[in-house]
Amino acid sequence: MRDSVRVLLYGILTWLIPFLLSVPFYSGGELLIDQQLFKSIMIIIGSLTGAILIIHLFRVMSWEYLTAGYVTAVAWFLINWALDVLILIPLSGLDLISYTSQIGLRYLVIPVMTIMAGLVADHATKKGSRI
Repeated sequence: MRDSVRVLLYGILTWLIPFLLSVPFYSGGELLIDQQLFKSIMIIIGSLTGAILIIHLFRVMSWEYLTAGYVTAVAWFLINWALDVLILIPLSGLDLISYTSQIGLRYLVIPVMTIMAGLVADHATKKGSRI
């Protein structure tokens, strides 16, 4: 139960932290820097946030790492998309197709990172070490 709650809470943080850090880049609904630079910054922030949360989650989780990687992948991906549909899409005014092509597909990095982290951690534990 605790692990499931952590997965959900950390999933919300993977969305909330980059969202909050993006706010200073806007004024009056207008982006203050080049759009491509902003996207690059947000990808870095999102990846760093996800990586830190994956490391912390895997250290305190009781599930097997491979299971944790797959469950976390699906949960965080769905959480991020759901929060975007509820909050980001209405704020941005994007239609669902534009959102998916401009932002939504980037969330595929979540399953890549979490599943790979689960595989690496699982492999390390079978070699006799702990992450």
